[in-house]
Amino acid sequence: METQVTQPGSTATNLLMGKGSSRRAFKDKLTQFGVTLGGTMVFVALLLIFFYLLYVVKPIFDGASVTPVMTAELQDGDVATLMVGSDEQNEILYRVGVNGKVTFYSAATGQVVDVESIELPEGVSIVSSASAVPSEQRFAFGLSNGQVVIAGINFSVTYPDNKRVITPSLRYPLGKQRLQVDDNALPLNQLSFTYSSDKMSFAYRDDSGRWHLTRQEGEENMMTEEVEWASTSTIIDDAPLQVQQVLMTPDQRQLLLRSANRLFVYDIRDTEEVSLIQVIELERAKTRVTDVSLLAGASSVLVSYDNGLILQYFQVNGDKGRQYQEIREFSNKAGVKRIASEFYRKSFATISDSGELNLLYTTSQRKLFSKTFDLKQPGVMGFSPRSNALVVQAGGKLHLFAIENSHPEVSWSAMWDKVWYEGYPEPQYVWQSTSGSDDFEAKLSLMPLAFGTMKAALYAMLFATPLAIAGAIYTAYFMSPKVRAVVKPTIEIMEALPTVILGFLAGLWLAPLIEDNLPGILILLVMLPVSILVTAFAWHQLPARWKQRLPEVYQELMLLPVIIFVGWFAFYISPFVEVALFGGDSRLFITNELGITFDQRNALVVGIAMGFAVIPTIFSIAEDAVFSVPRHLSNGSLALGATNWQTLTRVVLLTASPGIFSAVMMGLGRAVGETMIVLMATGNTAIMEWSVFEGMRTLAANIAVEMPESAIGSSHYRVLFLAAFVLFIFTFFFNTIAEVVRQRLRERYSSL
Repeated sequence: METQVTQPGSTATNLLMGKGSSRRAFKDKLTQFGVTLGGTMVFVALLLIFFYLLYVVKPIFDGASVTPVMTAELQDGDVATLMVGSDEQNEILYRVGVNGKVTFYSAATGQVVDVESIELPEGVSIVSSASAVPSEQRFAFGLSNGQVVIAGINFSVTYPDNKRVITPSLRYPLGKQRLQVDDNALPLNQLSFTYSSDKMSFAYRDDSGRWHLTRQEGEENMMTEEVEWASTSTIIDDAPLQVQQVLMTPDQRQLLLRSANRLFVYDIRDTEEVSLIQVIELERAKTRVTDVSLLAGASSVLVSYDNGLILQYFQVNGDKGRQYQEIREFSNKAGVKRIASEFYRKSFATISDSGELNLLYTTSQRKLFSKTFDLKQPGVMGFSPRSNALVVQAGGKLHLFAIENSHPEVSWSAMWDKVWYEGYPEPQYVWQSTSGSDDFEAKLSLMPLAFGTMKAALYAMLFATPLAIAGAIYTAYFMSPKVRAVVKPTIEIMEALPTVILGFLAGLWLAPLIEDNLPGILILLVMLPVSILVTAFAWHQLPARWKQRLPEVYQELMLLPVIIFVGWFAFYISPFVEVALFGGDSRLFITNELGITFDQRNALVVGIAMGFAVIPTIFSIAEDAVFSVPRHLSNGSLALGATNWQTLTRVVLLTASPGIFSAVMMGLGRAVGETMIVLMATGNTAIMEWSVFEGMRTLAANIAVEMPESAIGSSHYRVLFLAAFVLFIFTFFFNTIAEVVRQRLRERYSSL
């Protein structure tokens, strides 16, 4: 069979072949290359974003590293050690002996650089010693004559010839004079103390076994500007006879005495009314308590056992007031001999008799490091002030370890599970990355942010989806072409409106408007759809001669006066309804009578404002999908006797369903990633409540707020990148689901 169609020659489609390469073939190839290159670059850009986010996030899941640096031979190795540590630069190590001698070692050579001793009067001996919290690097010696000497480690830094020189020395907060603690000059056995600029507390046992508490309170003399100390003392009558450990909290509110497997907790805020507030049973089956220590901040007590078990206790409000309660536990393969806490974080190190060194973090419940070193007869440990080094006394030597432990507070469970933080009544999801207090612990749970993101998107979609889809169907299928030519571009141009303006209006205009006219808003939400249906029914019942008076082209505009009137009427009757039903203050009624928290900037405001931002996206895609349904399908349905409604629901919508579904998912994707509206129209409170009258904090808004103030490389900084990664995954997930479902719907209804 002959044909008039001429097949193009091979040279016409191959740019590189022959002289007859046409201009069209060149453009086709160039376009193909450009489209391929563009698509590939988009894909590469997405991959680069994906891997860069992972690159920044990965370090927070890495463990810690502990590396031996040097070893120094101890002087007076047969004398027990009270405390060890180093300076901030880890260049000078120190060891405080219970005999009052402090020895400083060079971390570079291991040689002794200085030795200082506590001066004692003739005939007086040291009978006890105690160290303060690690961050103070302070210690005290109890003397046989009832006096005490308080001293601390001091490192002065100078730069002669542009070279840093660190000079260690002892500092005496009260001067070198000794402070008389016991008025009867009784020996201060098993001393414990805490010191502040205006108050000092000492707990000790005398030779007869009685426990004393002495408090010195200082007041500055206005004339001489000298601090005059006034002393008060009391005897703790109900103290146990045999005490292995004595601890005192830095705020001088509690005294803890460990006797065998019991921990006695005393309230010592008032020295004249010292009271036993709790006895903690520490006994565990076939175990022995090896150490009790305070965690950084002194809110938690760590109890270690010889089988490797470590328990954390802190006070929780209950029926009997604030009582210590077991919160969490850790376990090591080897036993625990000593515990050392970091200065400012909740990390702590443990060491066993076999030399197994472990590094753990309480809140995240992470075991950051575990390894057995050649540490014979381990004793006292101490972190450096920057927590980047650990000094361990073992086998008559001081061992210095370098520590890399940048992000101990972050773990998968801490971000997605409930965490029981100190001071909280129960485990909770908490995002609180900053605080004004010094003893602050970052709380980096992503659950409230993910929840807020889903909540904001849900309320926005509840508002936007029915309006956008209904509007799209009516515009594409029922509206006259003349009106459609005005309505469709008008709605689409709404998408060009900057979201910062919508957020600004929502926060400063819409939120107060809703608060002042809450009954009117609720009436409007009910009356508007009802009035539209009633109007449509009434129009349907009108005689034909009445309908013909309004040109058919503009019939859809008859709803405008109805909508305007209903809106005005709802706001007009709002004050009357508020007085009649809510006692004149609907917000107070919701809060007091219903027990629901009412925030001015809440999910209702976000839903309406973000709904307006999402409507153009859904409307435009859905309208195109409905309008693109081939006319022969709807005409054929009508020709077979189906009504307009039957044709719409059983032919048009089914055919357009892939596009409508894509429109909804695209709108959801935009709602999930929306930032400015949520940022300006909510209180940005990271709470997990579904209430429409409460706000939320979303992932995107949180990144926008906190990224500028986060320190580069910190845990906070990297967790914000993880939040961005989660947001990326959310958007990717929704878009993928949308595409898969759209493809399946297309295959299913393509045969119509």
